[in-house]
Amino acid sequence: MFDVGFTELLVIALVALIVIGPERLPKVARTVGVLLGRLQRYVNDVKSDINREMQLDELKTIQDQVSSQARELQDSLTSEMRSVEESLNQSTAAEIPPAEPEASAQKADGTAEATATGGKIDPIKHAPEQQLELGLDSTSGKATG
Repeated sequence: MFDVGFTELLVIALVALIVIGPERLPKVARTVGVLLGRLQRYVNDVKSDINREMQLDELKTIQDQVSSQARELQDSLTSEMRSVEESLNQSTAAEIPPAEPEASAQKADGTAEATATGGKIDPIKHAPEQQLELGLDSTSGKATG
């Protein structure tokens, strides 16, 4: 800060001894030392605050860069997953024909075949067919013939 050499310090000490006097010089020297110490601590605190602020700004810029890169990566992965999903859906749609609904069918010997619902046949749904086979009229329930 100041370029003060040994000879300048000697001149300052000699002038201080003459002006202040030998009785008050030790007390003034202690006071000047305390004030210089406080000044040094204050300057160091300001330097450290400035360094912290600079580091905080650098960390914020790094954080912004990392978060933008993470968003870009997420967006690209999402678009790639969508394209893969669409291509898989197209390939499976092209390979597998749509399933036909299974209806109860008559076997060659005349018995009803079970449906895909666990082998159960809906009695209400098949009741008119059975009544016609027995010779009953489906509307009146009376025997025909």
